[in-house]
Amino acid sequence: MIYFDHAASSWPKPDAVIEKIASFLKENGANPGRGNHVMAREAANEISKTRQLLAELFHISNPNAISFYMNTTQALNQAIKGLLKKGDHVITSQLEHNSVRRPLEYLKRTEEIEITYLESSIDGTTSLDILKKSIKKNTKLIVISHASNVLGTLQPLYEIGKIAAEKNIFFLVDAAQTAGRYPIDVTEMNINLLAFPGHKALLGPQGVGGLYIQPNILLDPLVHGGTGSHSEDIDQPLSSPNRYESGTLNTVGIIGLGAGVEYIKKIGIDVLRKKEWELTNYLLSEMKKIDQITYFGPNENIERVPLVTFLVDDIDSVEIAAILDQHYQIAVRTGFHCSPLAHQVIKTEHTGAIRVSLGHTNTIEEVNYLITSLKEIIKHMG
Repeated sequence: MIYFDHAASSWPKPDAVIEKIASFLKENGANPGRGNHVMAREAANEISKTRQLLAELFHISNPNAISFYMNTTQALNQAIKGLLKKGDHVITSQLEHNSVRRPLEYLKRTEEIEITYLESSIDGTTSLDILKKSIKKNTKLIVISHASNVLGTLQPLYEIGKIAAEKNIFFLVDAAQTAGRYPIDVTEMNINLLAFPGHKALLGPQGVGGLYIQPNILLDPLVHGGTGSHSEDIDQPLSSPNRYESGTLNTVGIIGLGAGVEYIKKIGIDVLRKKEWELTNYLLSEMKKIDQITYFGPNENIERVPLVTFLVDDIDSVEIAAILDQHYQIAVRTGFHCSPLAHQVIKTEHTGAIRVSLGHTNTIEEVNYLITSLKEIIKHMG
């Protein structure tokens, strides 16, 4: 199988990640923070190492400002539901994933928050002038995806963060498509809250993600329960990360995530991104030669995250994806990619579209095979 669905989850994982997970499962099954014995302490130490690695990656001064969750969706829910109160105003964009949109719409119904969705151009860019004009007296939060999972467009975090800081507005970034792929500096970018997955470009296993919470921010916890400390207190601890990590953590997943970050540091984030961009730009250049294909997002030679969403004239996207899977053994994603407003932007809200997303393990030969396969499908079905 040729795997072109890295935007959903990266695969294959580095050998170092698999070996680290297997080693821990064989040698330690203890619950971190729930015991005073050697195995429990070792498990807790491994989790602390991963926090430290992530803190270095995102330029976070205090590793304990990072809390672990099942995924980016849960982390975003913690940030959004833990921060916003009745009457607050939020600014977001049309390109957001349902992990942002649905919690916001839920709070709109239940807490009467206000939401402004910034309009995006067809290539996925968002106007900073419109953002500034959308700010109100009760604007409490700006939440933006660093990169669209439909269009691949990168948003200007430095500029948005500066606007938010000047207006004393909290800035939440959804880094689902960029964590481990693009440099993120929470201080330089004025990011107050950063949600990220462990299983995409960070190369860890599924079932683990995280949320950076600026230390001066106290969120209402999404989940209440045992934290392994302050057990005598009736209320949730105030200190991070215990406040936000009730119950047993996904220890083995977090350890695997740490191994993924170590792999990225060893190879070099710039090296990995350069290869992915070269593959993506080559794919765009080859698609451009096929008259029946329309791709979306930034034009060729304008950097984007390594994904390309496209349509083929007069051929159903689901059918193409099925043929690629069953006949050519190529894995792609089709549909609305949990981001229906983004499809409104590119006028595919009724059809959905095909998404090819690449990783550093893909090759030019695999991209050429995809192009050849698409040409054959178009020839026989167009």
